[in-house]
Amino acid sequence: MKIKFTETILRDANQSLIATRMPFETFEPILETLNKAGYYSLECWGGATFDSCLRYLNEDPWERLRKIKKACPDTKLQMLLRGQNLLGYKHYPDDAVRLFVRKSVENGIDVIRIFDALNDLRNIEVAVDEALKAGAEVQGTICYTISPIHDLKSYVETAKGLKALGVQSICIKDMAGIMSPKQAYDTVKAIKEAVDLPVVLHTHSTTGLGFMTLLKAVEAGCDVIDTAISCFSGGTAQPATETMNYVLKEYGYETDLDTAALTKINDFFKPYRAKCLDSGLLNSVVMATDTDALGYQIPGGMLSNLVAQLTAQGKLDKLQEVLEETPRVRADMGYPPLVTPMSQMVGVQATSNVLQGKYKNISKEIKNYIKGEYGRAPGEISEELKKLVLGDEEPITCRFADTLAPIVEETKALLGDRAESIEDVLSYIAFPQLAEKYFDAREEKKKKTYIYSIKAIKED
Repeated sequence: MKIKFTETILRDANQSLIATRMPFETFEPILETLNKAGYYSLECWGGATFDSCLRYLNEDPWERLRKIKKACPDTKLQMLLRGQNLLGYKHYPDDAVRLFVRKSVENGIDVIRIFDALNDLRNIEVAVDEALKAGAEVQGTICYTISPIHDLKSYVETAKGLKALGVQSICIKDMAGIMSPKQAYDTVKAIKEAVDLPVVLHTHSTTGLGFMTLLKAVEAGCDVIDTAISCFSGGTAQPATETMNYVLKEYGYETDLDTAALTKINDFFKPYRAKCLDSGLLNSVVMATDTDALGYQIPGGMLSNLVAQLTAQGKLDKLQEVLEETPRVRADMGYPPLVTPMSQMVGVQATSNVLQGKYKNISKEIKNYIKGEYGRAPGEISEELKKLVLGDEEPITCRFADTLAPIVEETKALLGDRAESIEDVLSYIAFPQLAEKYFDAREEKKKKTYIYSIKAIKED
């Protein structure tokens, strides 16, 4: 049996360990080797990469994708998409979702892993439909979590629902690294028996379970596993690519990975890892094994951001209190899986509860969730929260996107010449303030380049 590998160094390992701060120029020289290493796919886009490019790196995320595609023509490029949330933190109208998906494929994406944070399949049906029409390979995703209302039966039913939508594979997304080896074996086996589709497992090393979990998943019939090159593996990132490749080959499984290429890739990233450690960008907190995460279930990207945010406020000493408050907030919200955007929403609310007092300040996003704008809550929302937010109002029960008016043409008209492409329009729809900031910086750079050119001509 052949086991395929998805490499996460360009997206989730980067996001989980250093909050997605790796610039394109850092990894550009190794792209050719990544392309030839034998990976099934390179996860390189989506998730927090889009936001981070605009917010921190002063990069056009679309241009970043095109550059990666040009350097990696032989390996599938993969992205993570939050269904109706796209890459933002709210639901967008269907016209924006369809256009975003289509342009993602046109700019270089081959595989789209699509999920909804609540496993509400109404919120991914449009994205799945458009991705299939655009010719992408679609991974329908189950967000794995542990709660009184999530069990094997519910995951199998979700897998059947995903197959009915037409997805070509099923991804089990264990964003907090809480899936045990036994749970992995049982879940993969049950899904493989229920739906005749390839199964992918995504997990993290946060709790120390990752390597064992991937191995048992493979034994149960898992077809593809997510791993990270070793110097950016472990902790809140994925298990190491080289280690899993070595172990699986010992057990007689075939892989297409080139061990010499893997060594070259790892050697390339080692100096950058050291630089991140020296600067504090890579914090030792996210590198450690934390079995407490089996209780609070915080995913890697969320933990690294919590550390960064509390550090910036001089409140890192409150981290443990925030971690302990997180499952309490989650229970009050009806046990949503802690995955973007739910993880950020729950994390921010838990932080607010610790620093300001319990529910003294309820975020706009939490209010919208309780109103039903994010979809069906998996369980019952606490009466306290409902009373604080809804009063006597009734929550929304329909698919929220059905209430949203088209936005693309309106945004085109609003931006006018500031948008140099339809991709600029989509960037603005996803992150208006960040996109404007990037547009301004781009325009300023052009002016400086023009002035420099004129000056050079005059001097000649």
